[in-house]
Amino acid sequence: MKLPNKTGIAIVAMALVPILAPINAGAFPPRIGTRVAQVTGAIFEVVPDSAGGGSVYWCGASEYARLTLGAGWRTRIYIARGLGTSVTTGRRSAVQFTLDPAAAGITPTGPYRSRNSLKTGESMSVQEGNRLCEQNPVSR
Repeated sequence: MKLPNKTGIAIVAMALVPILAPINAGAFPPRIGTRVAQVTGAIFEVVPDSAGGGSVYWCGASEYARLTLGAGWRTRIYIARGLGTSVTTGRRSAVQFTLDPAAAGITPTGPYRSRNSLKTGESMSVQEGNRLCEQNPVSR
């Protein structure tokens, strides 16, 4: 049995580094074209790859809450900070979310009025956010 060529293995490993680096750096890539990163223990930030409406932010938050934080479908996602500059990437457009408004230091204001309003304290369930993912084309 012939052993694999060490040079070939090294080349394959080096080729995978750019693909795996963003995930290993703490960013979570949801299916709708956003990056999500933890800001504090209670707050995470959704940063779109390109321009998009409120659905993009809510979808990214929903997927992160469900797949990374283990939230259930009925868990509420709250906006911790509305549209502003990203603290994790420096991009112009980002929204911060939390599953625990008390830990994030915000007061819930009730369900979202419009998925595009993106005001601090507004919320929706993980399931509602997931529906917004289904309504948008996959951009990856």
